[in-house]
Amino acid sequence: MIHRRSFIAAAVAGLLALTGAAAQAQTKWDMPTPYSDGEFHTRNVVLFAEDVAKRTNGGVAIKVHSTGSLIKHPDILRAVSTGQVPIAEFLLGQFGNEDPVFAADNVPFVATGYDNALKFYRAQRPLLEKKLGARGLTLLYSVPWPGQGIYTKEPLKSVADLKGTKFRTYSPLTARLAELLGASPTVIQVPEIPQMFATGAVQAMITSSATGTSTKAWEFVKNYYTTSAFHPKNVVVANTRAFKGLPKAQQDAVLAAAKAAEPRGWEMSKAREKEGDELLAKNGMAVRAPDQAMKDAFAKVGAQMAQEWEKSAGADGQAILKAYRK
Repeated sequence: MIHRRSFIAAAVAGLLALTGAAAQAQTKWDMPTPYSDGEFHTRNVVLFAEDVAKRTNGGVAIKVHSTGSLIKHPDILRAVSTGQVPIAEFLLGQFGNEDPVFAADNVPFVATGYDNALKFYRAQRPLLEKKLGARGLTLLYSVPWPGQGIYTKEPLKSVADLKGTKFRTYSPLTARLAELLGASPTVIQVPEIPQMFATGAVQAMITSSATGTSTKAWEFVKNYYTTSAFHPKNVVVANTRAFKGLPKAQQDAVLAAAKAAEPRGWEMSKAREKEGDELLAKNGMAVRAPDQAMKDAFAKVGAQMAQEWEKSAGADGQAILKAYRK
């Protein structure tokens, strides 16, 4: 009897030890993202995290920290590269000054609309993986923002009407675009947009209908041109050392969740663009496609910018544009 009790006690102790080991084996990852909980990118990230938890039976738990609450946007690339955080999301073009390949999808009027943006991403991805890999990062997936359109206070008779305007920009390439349009580039962060328009500090900007609705653009501008100039992308990356530290089955689970998140995110982006365009119109804005003369003028500026970018990116730029234009 004593022997049997000892056996049961030993079995219970062993089971508890295994349970404890399983609990300790759970990997907890903190994931910063710059965007609010309601933004579609963040909603997609949350679905990705839930999918990872499900596919790993709770073995990998990703806690999403939205709105730049854990790490501010300009610091995210460095934080995930150095292993301060194991996984993160950021806007690729934000770091275009560090590598021209990161800014490839910010060259306007080269890959307009979602179909071209997807084709461009496929051309860009091999080099993107290589560049991120050199920083100790594994690219998991990438999702674009809705197409960038042009907002103006006054309706445009032609692209020449933008000459002399103060034009809100948010990256080196959007600043160059403003210059080539004859406008004066003015760097302004999203939360400051309404006030800057209200005070006359800017009269035009290029951004998506998503940003237009989140800033209530109808309160300070009346015209939106659906140029779909480019689709800047967010990327979700893992620190390669942290990723390789997971058991193979968990690595595969994370990659499978990422593979599902990417097309889902692209569809969410398309829905966000449609919803944004409709909401701008509903609130009294004139939402219109540019006429052919405007399209031609924009394409001319885009061709010059692509040439300049290709020169700055060297062989990498040539490879991306060649693969895209094939």
